Amino acid sequence: GASMRGKTVIITGANSGLGRAAAAELLRMRARVIMGCRDRARAERAACEIRAELGERAEAEGGGELVVRELDLASLRSVRAFCHRVLQEEPRLDVLINNAGIFQCPYMKTEDGFEMQFGVNHLGHFLLTNLLLGLLKNSAPSRIVVVSSKLYKYGEINFEDLNSEISYNKSFCYSRSKLANILFARELARRLEGTGVTVNSLHPGIVRTNLGRYVNIPLLAKPLFNLVSWAFFKTPLEGAQTSIYLASSPDVEGVSGKYFGDCKEEELLPKAMDDLVARKLWDISEVMVGLLK
Repeated sequence: GASMRGKTVIITGANSGLGRAAAAELLRMRARVIMGCRDRARAERAACEIRAELGERAEAEGGGELVVRELDLASLRSVRAFCHRVLQEEPRLDVLINNAGIFQCPYMKTEDGFEMQFGVNHLGHFLLTNLLLGLLKNSAPSRIVVVSSKLYKYGEINFEDLNSEISYNKSFCYSRSKLANILFARELARRLEGTGVTVNSLHPGIVRTNLGRYVNIPLLAKPLFNLVSWAFFKTPLEGAQTSIYLASSPDVEGVSGKYFGDCKEEELLPKAMDDLVARKLWDISEVMVGLLK
């Protein structure tokens, strides 16, 4: 129930699923919400639908606003262009929600030659966050929210094959990218101590979204899968609750470097708290995205 009036929030992948649900809810709370999306036309449609659902007065009366900006996390050039525009146009940034993700896709590469899941889920967000850090610090107290997954438990950071050139397993690579999200959030929280910028990661649970579009379910099994998903999976709004909580709740003011599920702090496996691995991943990521030569 917190008001976000006067606050600016960026959400990546905000045209569908968790991101769309979070965008609608934060708009309802009177935030200025910037939807960073790869497909501008789909994002504009989603924005129109959200305005229709909430009523046009959500923007007109209360100071909330929906803004669509093109952002393709599979392109470092697009990430830089998005951030350049934000830094030119936005006087403040109160919350960054790194939400967009790609799940268990066939082996593909980003525009810059990175394995797609690692490139989008980790490296794209790594560059995005770093380029916006100055604005977040100037707007402090501000927050960074990193959407990970419980599937991080099945991932390992293999520094000998981060780009999956030697071997590729789509499930393992997704889990690795989600482990990278948590390690990134942990190292970033350490680096931001004392700045007034907090960083927390979360898992949303199993949610009915289009994230699983690359998962092949046999035709005969689809009716059963659909029944199970409607019975047991969270809706996008239910899945987005922890993102919304970390973005807006006074309960987590000043809390940083933690991992949440269902709006509560949760324990991590030791491999997700390995500070040496987190720092090495940070250093390599800086070189991969061109922040360091």
